[in-house]
Amino acid sequence: MRAVVQRVSRASVEVDGDTVGRIGAGFVVLLGVARGDAEADAAWLAEKVLGLRVFEDDGGKMNRSVVDVRGGLLVVSQFTLLADCRAGRRPSFAGAAEPAEAERLYERFVGILRSSDLEIATGVFRAMMQVSLVNDGPVTLLLDSRKAF
Repeated sequence: MRAVVQRVSRASVEVDGDTVGRIGAGFVVLLGVARGDAEADAAWLAEKVLGLRVFEDDGGKMNRSVVDVRGGLLVVSQFTLLADCRAGRRPSFAGAAEPAEAERLYERFVGILRSSDLEIATGVFRAMMQVSLVNDGPVTLLLDSRKAF
């Protein structure tokens, strides 16, 4: 699994002009599921996101997690994170998981986040979405569960 994690002051996602998810301060997580990903990838990535210490403490140092600051998380599926752009000009998405498996692991990832008792919002799996956010910092991190083990 790959994730782009952005610390935000606010974010929302729309589908067909309707807001389907919105958070205040916290993280936007753009999530891509790769072929061969498993429950362990979802668990590792969710725990990593919840534990990242990129929010400032009273001394101005990045020392608090999203859990510590009681932030929100907006999770948006994004298979394009698995694009292979090495050859030619058209990306190959052969590395992305099949939709049914990707949705299952996406929902597993979101379920683990929900157990944190934080505000969790999502987009709509496989929908065309418009994501709006204010990147705070900016702080943007790239996580890959395949580089974890």
